[in-house]
Amino acid sequence: MFEVLILAIALSMDAFAVSIGLGIKEKQNIKIVALKAGLLFGLFQALMPLIGYLGGRSIEEFIGGYDKIIAFMLLSLIGAKMIYESYHEKIEEEIRCVSNRIILTLAIATSIDAMAAGFTLHLFEINPFVSVIIIGITTFLFSYLGVYIGKTTGAKYEQNAEKFGGIVLILIGLKIVLL
Repeated sequence: MFEVLILAIALSMDAFAVSIGLGIKEKQNIKIVALKAGLLFGLFQALMPLIGYLGGRSIEEFIGGYDKIIAFMLLSLIGAKMIYESYHEKIEEEIRCVSNRIILTLAIATSIDAMAAGFTLHLFEINPFVSVIIIGITTFLFSYLGVYIGKTTGAKYEQNAEKFGGIVLILIGLKIVLL
């Protein structure tokens, strides 16, 4: 259970960073934007690992004994990408106005990496369906709070959130492959 919670926090860092960017841009309807961001980011962050898990189960017989190495590689790639993006992406500079379409697009974009992480869910001791619920709820909370943090403190935590998430994903991958 602890590993899944750590995975959920790490995966939610991308959505958290983007939510901070939304909070920086949106000053009027902050409660509505926070709720929409939390719901959409949480929903897609839960759906994508589920899709990844189901896809991984369908090819499990082909990857057999290599599942831990593949999990390590996927989590390391996602983690490295998040670390890279923490230095190179500034979402608040690209958003002109916060609309439902923008939030939906960002929810999908930030959750695609979570699909690859879904391939690793069978390696944890908790039911994968419970895992995706935990991921969704965790992402909802981080995204909701991220909008408010962006409104009050600006981009102060945005880069560090993505960097932290990336490092944690790499560490989870190492734990899976070494133990």
